[in-house]
Amino acid sequence: MLKIGDFSKLSRISIRMLRHYDEIGLLRPRSIDRFTGYRYYSEEQLTKAVRINALKEMGFSLAVIGEILIKYDDPRELAKFLETRRLEVQEEIEESGQRLLLLDAAIKRLRKDDRAMNYNVVLKTMPQRYVASVREIIPAYDQEGLLWKRLGEETGNMNLQMADPMYSLAVFHDQGYKEGDVDVEIQISVKGSYDNTEHVIFKTVPEVEIASAVYKGSYEQITDVNLAVANWVKDNNYVYNGPMFCIYHVSPAQTQNPDEMVTEICYPVKKTE
Repeated sequence: MLKIGDFSKLSRISIRMLRHYDEIGLLRPRSIDRFTGYRYYSEEQLTKAVRINALKEMGFSLAVIGEILIKYDDPRELAKFLETRRLEVQEEIEESGQRLLLLDAAIKRLRKDDRAMNYNVVLKTMPQRYVASVREIIPAYDQEGLLWKRLGEETGNMNLQMADPMYSLAVFHDQGYKEGDVDVEIQISVKGSYDNTEHVIFKTVPEVEIASAVYKGSYEQITDVNLAVANWVKDNNYVYNGPMFCIYHVSPAQTQNPDEMVTEICYPVKKTE
């Protein structure tokens, strides 16, 4: 039998960790002296300790290692665990590669423009949503409130149930900037099922990958935000894949102070071949 200190040296597992393994039932001592409380391990348990170390180095959690040890002597079952972990590692590598690309692009932008990181551009996926939508040609971009008023008037008696998260956004369908007669759609995420009204359409919007940047304050910043997103799209080898839209996290309807507004500028994108 080996004292815990000797077993620690031979197994290359710290005494503190051996006590933790004992507490969680992963590797219990062969015996504990009831008078002194000393833990004793058998030489045969070194094999189990080696297996635990090897599995930890592969990135398995202690909880999963406990499951693996039960089936360790079954090659087929062991292979299943290893194959699953391999796929997880491959995904981690891909995610790390993407992070490296983002960091490289951010460094390049910062070298060109020391204000480039004023707006942090991120790549993310907007989930599929069920929305109440109003789309019309309105006189100008600053007349968007007409659409929200229409939405409120035609759904006021419907008792709409807001989704969580409740995306409140505006989609700009024109190919480029226009001085007037702009094609704008507003959407708000809801749950349940509702009948269309004269101007309000209820529909499911598919999942979409976007490059986006959040800014706080008035619309005067929008040109700089658009530039930050455009540079990110170019530097990371993406192309635009749909109309730009804004998500209103704190909208003009929620505050009278423009400096308190929080808006997210979003561009659907896809990776170039």
